[in-house]
Amino acid sequence: MTGARARAGLTRRLRQVIAHGDRGSSTAEAVLVTPLLVALMLFVVLCGRLVSAQMDLDAAASAAARAASLARTDAAARAAADRTARETLAARSVTCQQITVSVNTGGLRPGGAVTVTLACAVPLSDLALLAVPGSRVVRASSTSPIDVFRGRALGFGITEAPSSTNPSVGGV
Repeated sequence: MTGARARAGLTRRLRQVIAHGDRGSSTAEAVLVTPLLVALMLFVVLCGRLVSAQMDLDAAASAAARAASLARTDAAARAAADRTARETLAARSVTCQQITVSVNTGGLRPGGAVTVTLACAVPLSDLALLAVPGSRVVRASSTSPIDVFRGRALGFGITEAPSSTNPSVGGV
């Protein structure tokens, strides 16, 4: 009896669909598709955040490499690269949980190059409704050449400002 009853119910439903069309089906489709569209939009936001962080990190690495290549000593190059990278990321409002700046000066030889590598842990846990745990590390590296004809600091302590005690500089 159950099989006959089920067949009768299906036949009755088929007749109703044929007679009345598919009224209400677009509402049901919208109810089913809406959560998928919201999840897709949140995934796009996640990807956008990572791409934006990558572009900002590339810009910061480039600026840091340039600043380091203009320095005269290894210590000054490392300090300039670190300061410039952090200032560039702060100006671009990049929120990193942890920033790592690695500088390879190569001895600051004229004609050489300075390479700066940045690593930034971008937080993802604050994306609402997506429930992505933790953070993702984004890395960027940039190399800047050192001018072939530039001078090098010899560490003698001679200032470039003219003074009465140092007649050899800009002096008389």
